[in-house]
Amino acid sequence: MLGTYSYHEIFRRTVVAFGTLFNNIELRRSTEVMKVPLAYGPKQKFLARLDQNPDPTNKRVQITLPRISFEINGIQYDPVRKVSPTQKIKFPKDNDENKNVFMPVPYNLSFELAIISKNQEDGLQILEQILPFFQPHYNLSVKLVPDVEETKDVPVVLTSVDYEDTYEGDFSSRRAIIYTLQFTVKTFLYGPVTDSKTIKKVITDYYTDTNTSTAPREVRYTIQPDPLSADADDDFGFGIVDEDFSDNKKRNPVSGADEDI
Repeated sequence: MLGTYSYHEIFRRTVVAFGTLFNNIELRRSTEVMKVPLAYGPKQKFLARLDQNPDPTNKRVQITLPRISFEINGIQYDPVRKVSPTQKIKFPKDNDENKNVFMPVPYNLSFELAIISKNQEDGLQILEQILPFFQPHYNLSVKLVPDVEETKDVPVVLTSVDYEDTYEGDFSSRRAIIYTLQFTVKTFLYGPVTDSKTIKKVITDYYTDTNTSTAPREVRYTIQPDPLSADADDDFGFGIVDEDFSDNKKRNPVSGADEDI
């Protein structure tokens, strides 16, 4: 079972989809409109760059504020959303075959989003463009398995909002106002996608006793599409053959005629 290669880039797609929620945040002042930079990484990394002094040789400057950063800080299994693992989802492939995949496994990804600004007005502008959309969740449509065109609504839940103002320190230290938002993204993981033929013949046997190993077979029903060349999407009927083994007769339910076996 383990060792069957299956990689749908679900974690990567979920991270990208989460980041796209915040890539169009704007900051507007009296005569200026700027797009707030968004980057993946821990906020400590950007705060460390903020504290570094510019290099006078190449005139590099410190990090520009405001900006938004986000990162994954946890992956947890979600038993509340679990369904039967033996069920399969079937997707059409062509006229004769389908693609099957077992029911997905629910996992929660924890994200931390940091809004870093140098004054309160900038931070509050950014914060008010985010919070109204989460009550407390926002459904994000993500194409998790491109091979079968499977698109799911992935809830993004806002769990907490924290505030930090690093105003303490000497006069050489720059002030940074940080709003930290914690999110939980409820995604799904899929296993390998397999191919399967369309079922075109069903046989059902009736026995005179529950012990099928010793009891004689009484009746057999055989059902096939009519015509046999019908596809899964066609509007076809069914041909049913009733074989009665008790008197060695085979009865066609359509015509009602008995035939010797």
